[in-house]
Amino acid sequence: MDVILKEDVEKLGFKNEIVSVKNGFGRNYLIPKGLAILATESSIKVLEENLRQQENKEASEIEEANKIKEDLEKIDVVIKAKVAEGGSKLFGSIKTNQFVEALDKLGHNINSKFVKLTSIKELGEYEAEVRLHRKVSTSVKFKVVAE
Repeated sequence: MDVILKEDVEKLGFKNEIVSVKNGFGRNYLIPKGLAILATESSIKVLEENLRQQENKEASEIEEANKIKEDLEKIDVVIKAKVAEGGSKLFGSIKTNQFVEALDKLGHNINSKFVKLTSIKELGEYEAEVRLHRKVSTSVKFKVVAE
């Protein structure tokens, strides 16, 4: 029995994929739970059309993400932090939210879920990994300076 998966199913396949399963597994588990639909001629045509439209939409999203990537590579991000007397150690550390706020002040609204920072506890220059899309990511250089 061939079915079209509506969601990712572990050890079986990914969403919008046509897979062959045993009749009982398809009828008694996948279809009743809403994880799959029967792969008929009409449902396969609908799937192909949806995938075609999704490709066009994704292409425009990737193009937009690449524009943002180019902008992020050009900007200078500076984060001000409190420093212990006469040293370069920070009180606490720089968090992802502080980096996202600094980007927001420069006009780039990035979700903090898609930003990776290393542990930053001293003044200096660092890089943050920013994922803009599944296929587009960039590293943004920034400086940590004393207040």
